[in-house]
Amino acid sequence: MSEGKKMTSSRRHHLKSLMLQIAASWLEQEAKEIEEAKEAHMAENCPAPDLSGDQAALVEICKKLHQAIDKIDEDRYDSEAKVAKTDKEIGELKLRVQELGGVKKPALKKVRMSADAMLQALLGGKHKVTMDLRANLKQVKKEVKEEATEAVGDWRKNVEDKADRKKMFETS
Repeated sequence: MSEGKKMTSSRRHHLKSLMLQIAASWLEQEAKEIEEAKEAHMAENCPAPDLSGDQAALVEICKKLHQAIDKIDEDRYDSEAKVAKTDKEIGELKLRVQELGGVKKPALKKVRMSADAMLQALLGGKHKVTMDLRANLKQVKKEVKEEATEAVGDWRKNVEDKADRKKMFETS
């Protein structure tokens, strides 16, 4: 297949079904191998009991089996306790790693929003607040202009006063 051409859907489906068939056969083979390993382990570690003999011999075999079962149960309980303890430690360590790493803040995006939408987002959906911020800005600008003219007048007045003082000192 060349790099420029796309694979047809039928070809792709055919290859996919072949891969699935191969994977299924591998799974079956793996299951058989596991079963054979179990049987080999049992044959090696657990020989068939010798049931020949009188009742006392059979009772003795049963007692030995019960002792072995009790010992295995204790080992299993100890192993479960160790696993539970280790799982708890792993959970605590994960929490500590998260605490040490801190919370990563996502990159903020610039969003154009109206003032009403911002206030609604800040105050929640329950509050309906509408403000005409532009009107308020115009009022502030007007007030600033008025103050500026007064300040300019005061400044000029101060300069004139200082000039008069300077003339007083120069003439004398």
